[in-house]
Amino acid sequence: LLIEIIEQAGEGALRRAYEALRLKLQAEGLFDPARKQPLPSLPSRIVVITSPTGAALRDILTVLGRRFPAIPVLLVPVPVQGAEAAPAIVRALHVVAESQLGDLIILGRGGGSLEDLWAFNEEAVVRAVAACPIAIISAVGHETDTTLCDFAADLRAPTPSAAAEKASPDQREWLQRLRLAERRLLTPLQRRLVAERRHL
Repeated sequence: LLIEIIEQAGEGALRRAYEALRLKLQAEGLFDPARKQPLPSLPSRIVVITSPTGAALRDILTVLGRRFPAIPVLLVPVPVQGAEAAPAIVRALHVVAESQLGDLIILGRGGGSLEDLWAFNEEAVVRAVAACPIAIISAVGHETDTTLCDFAADLRAPTPSAAAEKASPDQREWLQRLRLAERRLLTPLQRRLVAERRHL
């Protein structure tokens, strides 16, 4: 048996491609923390780029509905797996940015194998994420999954549900703040009214 070359097949080849692209993009500064944008504290609209039929969308909507249902959510449906996924994600990011459809993006899908998640490791997608002028939370896969989009995004969330938590404020905290502000406004007015009544 004469062996001239040995090459990893399947996931081994993908791992090698992943690592080579990661090093290339890192050297270009695409993953530099200084490039990352802060998330808005109260988004005017959250854009979710994901599959319309996946569990990830359901999880995101459930958490957003519980935490701050007043924030509008816009779904931009894309395939998240297969040959059409990467071009569709790039197009969606460009449309959202050019039309300013929101001020925060959640880009995500549920878990899967490295091959299933590969669209989020495509160079065009990673560059589109890094170049997007709107803050992006990457929520691809489950906690142990890491894609190149995670490095390029402004924030990485371990799951789609966690992304929704990070994207939205807690409505109870905001209601407490509003009640406190209301008391601060009303107390001096009430004192003034009492004083004016006495004077009258």
